[in-house]
Amino acid sequence: MFISNLDWVIIIFVLLISLFIGILSMKRAGKNPDEYFAGGKNMPWWLLGISMVATTFSTDTPNLVTDIVREHGVSGNWVWFAFLLTGMFTVYVYAKLWKRSGVLTDIEFYELRYSGKSAAFLRGFRSIYLGVLFNIIVMAAVTLAAIKIGNILLGLRPIETVMFTGIIIVIYSSLGGLRGVLITDFFQFFLAMSGSIYLMFHSVKKAGGMEKIVNSEFVVGKLSLLPDFKDTETLIALFVIPIAVQWWAVWYSGFEPGGGGYIAQRMFAAKDEKNALNATLLFNISNFALRPWPWIITALASLVIFPDLASLSSAFPHLDPELIRNDIAYPAMITFLPPGIMGLVLASLIAAYMSTISTHLNWGSSYIVNDFYKRFIKKDAGDRELVRIGRISTAILMVAASFMALFLENALQAFNILLQIGAGTGLLFMLRWFWWRINAISELSAMISALSIAIYFEFIHSAIGFAEPANWVKLLSAVIITTIIWITATFLTKPSDHEALLKFYKKIQPGGWGWNGFINMMAKRGVIVKKADKEKGEFAQKLLKIFLGTFSVYSFLFSIGFWIEQKQLPMTVSIVVFFISTISLWKSQKKI
Repeated sequence: MFISNLDWVIIIFVLLISLFIGILSMKRAGKNPDEYFAGGKNMPWWLLGISMVATTFSTDTPNLVTDIVREHGVSGNWVWFAFLLTGMFTVYVYAKLWKRSGVLTDIEFYELRYSGKSAAFLRGFRSIYLGVLFNIIVMAAVTLAAIKIGNILLGLRPIETVMFTGIIIVIYSSLGGLRGVLITDFFQFFLAMSGSIYLMFHSVKKAGGMEKIVNSEFVVGKLSLLPDFKDTETLIALFVIPIAVQWWAVWYSGFEPGGGGYIAQRMFAAKDEKNALNATLLFNISNFALRPWPWIITALASLVIFPDLASLSSAFPHLDPELIRNDIAYPAMITFLPPGIMGLVLASLIAAYMSTISTHLNWGSSYIVNDFYKRFIKKDAGDRELVRIGRISTAILMVAASFMALFLENALQAFNILLQIGAGTGLLFMLRWFWWRINAISELSAMISALSIAIYFEFIHSAIGFAEPANWVKLLSAVIITTIIWITATFLTKPSDHEALLKFYKKIQPGGWGWNGFINMMAKRGVIVKKADKEKGEFAQKLLKIFLGTFSVYSFLFSIGFWIEQKQLPMTVSIVVFFISTISLWKSQKKI
């Protein structure tokens, strides 16, 4: 064990604060499902935006980034940097549409957009597919990081870690509902950021300073924010595929093309459309511009101190050999912190873990309650019964995620599995708002195809004697096959009921040429559908804001990257681009 009694006091204090917030929110959260799962639908943008970024800031995220940097260098982070494009489209195209839908969960959306038994089946199937299966995988990856931290710093066995953390998280997250989660996230985010920033400075000092780090033989080839363009294989895998394909084609929790999941849940909880948009913008700026560099710099410092897995293994002989992977280098750096400070940093990671798991538990149980239990099991269930079922499902999800975490090996493995499961479905989620022809069968065929291909590559392909393909080959294959399958299914099946489509169009007012065929068809039947009242050039304005937002964040990332590489001219250009794009975006935001 590396922590002192003072560290324990700090950790316990942080846990008690979170439990106290949950208790304070318990009475109000227990009133009805809207309070428990959507905070009464009256939350401000700043609280929702901080909660979004706190949820994606978990114990597995710094481990994942460390794994990527040590394995592929700083440029390897484009596998998730590329999701900024997804996020900016969500901000300026989809945030208002989601809030306008008026649903409690994004799964409920299916019976607003589609019709008939296929829509009902899709809603029930996806509530289990996402709320249970996919959600458990995400929480298992997060819990895996907690296991490694517990093993390194506390000497806990994996089963002990999942038991202790699971009990605390279930009690805390089941008490206060989404309102309690949001308030606690706000506190936990600033604690987590403070911890990661302090660890960065201490790690740099421990490694001998930035100059020694950037000149280290173990770091030199890993500094650039862009991959080596001469290495075609690496360039395609780490940059081309994420930027050209992944951001729009792959469904990944927190960065869903077209929005969705717990990001959509926060939009539903917003006061109005403007708050939903601003919350999502704050999330994307914080997530991509503010968070990454403390982890990246700590990861680079770890390469000086622990250049390979053998050095990690010799430094921590008590550690389970199965857990020796590059992602443990981040918690390994925490062991160098002095008493008291170590407690704060460790408490910040625990806070990050709690914020992520509590959100996923609340989000997953909202699917189980609203889109499965109430919809298919007991339609006349009362509000308090639904809240009770939500609390029970919270405990079950936590147990399942903890069990699965015991079988994962590293954060990057879980990340690649999640990408594979969602490959090929993203384009459908973006177009279903704007193309009337997409139906419930389109979505079912896309999900089944993506899941089947993921299972094949993960468990069958190598088992039957084929060579293991690169991850980008798996992903691109899944995208192409799944896209062909769902588009084919769309044209081979009937569209949704005309009355359902008409109701959806009038309520959401999505606009776009993709509805022209429906509007013309209805006109031939004597039904005049008024086109969505859109200002001339509005779509171009949205694209401009997406462009400005993307350039603002990426130029900030590059300015820090060039500063680390000590490249003055590129750094200066990046700073100028950052200020121009940020000021332009700020002026355009004032017009919303």
